[in-house]
Amino acid sequence: MRKTKIVVTLGPATDSLKMIEKLIKKGVNVFRLNFSHATHEYHQEVAKRIRKASQNVNKEVAILQDIAGPKIRISHLKKPIELKAGDILTLTKDKVDEDKKIVSLSYPIIIDSLKVGEPVYFSDGTIRAKVVEKNPDEVKCEIIVAQTLQSKKGMNLPKSKLAIKSITQKDKEDLAFGAKIGVDIVALSFVSNKEDIQDAKDILEQHNSNPLIFAKIEKKEAIENIKSILKAADGIMVARGDLGVELGLKKVPLIQKKIIALALKMGKPTITATQMLTSMINSHYPTRAEISDVANAVLDGSDAVMLSDETTIGKYPLSAVEVLNETIIETEKAYPYFQDTDHVSSDDSIAAAVTTLAKNIKPDALIAFTRAGRSAISMAKFRPKAKILVSSYDLKTLRKLQVVWGIEGIYLSHKLNDADELIKSFLTWALKKKHINKNKKYVLTIGSPINVKHSTNDIRILEKESMEYILAK
Repeated sequence: MRKTKIVVTLGPATDSLKMIEKLIKKGVNVFRLNFSHATHEYHQEVAKRIRKASQNVNKEVAILQDIAGPKIRISHLKKPIELKAGDILTLTKDKVDEDKKIVSLSYPIIIDSLKVGEPVYFSDGTIRAKVVEKNPDEVKCEIIVAQTLQSKKGMNLPKSKLAIKSITQKDKEDLAFGAKIGVDIVALSFVSNKEDIQDAKDILEQHNSNPLIFAKIEKKEAIENIKSILKAADGIMVARGDLGVELGLKKVPLIQKKIIALALKMGKPTITATQMLTSMINSHYPTRAEISDVANAVLDGSDAVMLSDETTIGKYPLSAVEVLNETIIETEKAYPYFQDTDHVSSDDSIAAAVTTLAKNIKPDALIAFTRAGRSAISMAKFRPKAKILVSSYDLKTLRKLQVVWGIEGIYLSHKLNDADELIKSFLTWALKKKHINKNKKYVLTIGSPINVKHSTNDIRILEKESMEYILAK
């Protein structure tokens, strides 16, 4: 079983029911809906197709809603602006004049925060400038690295402290809509601090929604506040595109490793994203560098790796998923299983004990009964070599866990309140569906009383004799 999960972004190349079914069969675990683009009506229809495809293929998958956040863009241009080194580009609050190289911004208030000498980047850093003059309603920027500036291109301010919230009015509307259609995971863009996470939780709570919240790490402030962000969020996404522009490309590989290592230590799932297989947008085959990038993300400890343009507009989306799947499987042959289980907290003590036990007796799988998913995530934190079979009567929980390393969900359609009856019901179903084999060995965890948060306190070893005894009761 492949342990590292696959996230793909849906778009024109992949948003049909048949394509979604094919992607699930190829191994996709999570489908990302990018709310920076398209309408609510479009996303609602695609979400319905995902659920339908999941049902048709008989495999649970998760829906990830990626909200736009305060992505700073220049205004609409009637024609591109040709720039050369030494030109002055003026940023204003409301004026546009392409001939005079004057543009406005999607968030005009940003102009108040800019200071002379600060760098300003456009078009993912391919155009670089610095502020040379500031007036009440405009700033003038001298172009250092030139290229043609296209309409609505993004802008990055790596040294500026901006007085804008990470959750915009559009994001609030999108979060409410995501709650309505039942997304399983929400990715928050341009997170700066733990307060951004709490703001999103408050909004979702108002709409009776409780998805996993992943903080996208793509700003310098997020790196500075990474520990508190990790404590507040359910997981993180290493969004290497804007992160590379903000901090410089050469710093991204080490930062990626440090963030994932810290998240793993804290038991928070991670998604590594951006340009994993970019060449496959137009090519059947990846580059060697891309394969190495994917492999390193796996070895770093990523719970999941993500495709974006490769599957939204790419010519070969199914091939891209195949390459990702095969690379992960090959890399996991050398994966450093069994993470350090010393100095664990009481919350993780059962999971650490199970992992240590599994290292010694080498079971075919670990079995975790969970209501909210916490015990399963805790078990995955220690990266056992055996697969983790997670049983729950809560379908929403099983969908959320699709993003977590090593977990395979088994849905029990009825709720039981007795531990022995629950185990018997699970064994009957799992043996029938061939999730487990009576002739193999398993380590099982369950809570008493069951169906109560943080109650996992029982470890059992299941072998042929014990399984037959339970089933005969």
